[in-house]
Amino acid sequence: MSFRGDGNGGKTPGVPQKPCSKAAVPTPPKRRNSTLWSETLDVHQKGTFSTKEIKRQEAIFELTRGEQDLIEDLQLARKAYHDPMLKLSIMSEEELTHIFGDLDAYIPLHEDLLAQLARATGPDGTVGQIGQIVVSWLPGLNAYRDYCSNQVAAKALLDQKKQDRRVQDFLQRCLESPFSRKLDLWSFLDIPRSRLFKYPLLLREILKHTAPEHPDTPRLEQAITIIQGVLSDINMKKGESESQYYIDKLEYLDDRQRDPRIDQCKSLLCHGELRNKSGTKLHVFLFTELLVMTRSVTRNEHHCFQVYRQPIPVQDLVLEDLQDGDVKMGGSFRGAFSNSDKAKNIFRVRFHDPSQGQSHTLQVNDVFHKQQWLNCLRSAISVHHPADAAVTTPASSPAADAHSKRRSSKISAIIHMEEADENCPLTPAGATSAPSSPCGDETPSPTSTSPSSRSSSSSSSPLSSPSPKHKTKKDKRSLCALGKRKETMV
Repeated sequence: MSFRGDGNGGKTPGVPQKPCSKAAVPTPPKRRNSTLWSETLDVHQKGTFSTKEIKRQEAIFELTRGEQDLIEDLQLARKAYHDPMLKLSIMSEEELTHIFGDLDAYIPLHEDLLAQLARATGPDGTVGQIGQIVVSWLPGLNAYRDYCSNQVAAKALLDQKKQDRRVQDFLQRCLESPFSRKLDLWSFLDIPRSRLFKYPLLLREILKHTAPEHPDTPRLEQAITIIQGVLSDINMKKGESESQYYIDKLEYLDDRQRDPRIDQCKSLLCHGELRNKSGTKLHVFLFTELLVMTRSVTRNEHHCFQVYRQPIPVQDLVLEDLQDGDVKMGGSFRGAFSNSDKAKNIFRVRFHDPSQGQSHTLQVNDVFHKQQWLNCLRSAISVHHPADAAVTTPASSPAADAHSKRRSSKISAIIHMEEADENCPLTPAGATSAPSSPCGDETPSPTSTSPSSRSSSSSSSPLSSPSPKHKTKKDKRSLCALGKRKETMV
């Protein structure tokens, strides 16, 4: 760290001072060599190759150059990060081993591929046949299974250690150094995983520019099948490890929240931070067997996830895709009667049997991530109920739409407060809402209840919420007729 008074501190008088580091021109980051294979040839050589052969050699050259870059990055991670932090006692050897894994063990693997490609390169700089080389070499990438499986825990430990001022200062200095290429430590640690998923693309590019009658064609097709199998195994092992990591981080407030199916979850389909209807941030986990909503908390400097309400088994899960504006977020009673805070990018999850637990209206940051969640949820549901895999989307007939439009606009604000979600727990049948509650019987949302069911269902408790001006008895009867479930706002 440099301070404003450090410029003259400890300097001998009369000795010319170096300019302030802030005024100095920053050292440009080190750049990768981006030379193309064709640029290594002279004009006469280039004219001896067909366009297709040049493209094939370019693809092979890209594979070779990528291996060289990967080896450099693995060596850099050890020399510039691991060894200095160990020598300066910034982290313990055990912590560094947990974060870095066995990076050194993978360097010979990639050096072997480079050596084989070098031997296969002819005097004119071309690689005649590469198919058998990659077919024999690719199975060795299974060595990355343990490394990739440990990445979730390694990233969590690194993030925790970044709270240490010494670690933070060291990593910041490295980031500002030219060798880092403006990449942080985790970017270097994640490079091997990223490289694994590039191999199918690189092999397909080589195959694309290889003639069908070339001896490499069947071998390259075989190599693509092999690498897909390797990646599938790595993904499965990583998924199991990631799933178990987060399961171990779950904290239950009540033993009844712990569903025995959690022990059967071998994969985490997706997870992320969403907001519920009251605006509370929830970290939601979709496992293969359960949908678990949690609150992110810290206990004794250890991060964990406190389970929020009852997890929903995927086999009992109902998903509803809500339209923008169908629900108002915020959870306040006054906000329900305003036109502001209309929610976007929302969906609802609930039990198939409402008596088993509450529904949850969840909001995502944008349309893209909403679609990601819907796809994951739909895929999980389809395993248990193939016929019900489609997302439940609000639908109504033209006659129902006309019927809805004829209803008084005075009740439209109340409609948005209807669902029995995290702000509106289910009231047992036959119970009467407390007078202090903003609403006794709520009206089912038009997005989840058909018009016929709304008109046929009845309510047993009057609304205790303030009524808009000039509300007639007919309007009140209409509100009661809309109610299907007895729900109470909290």
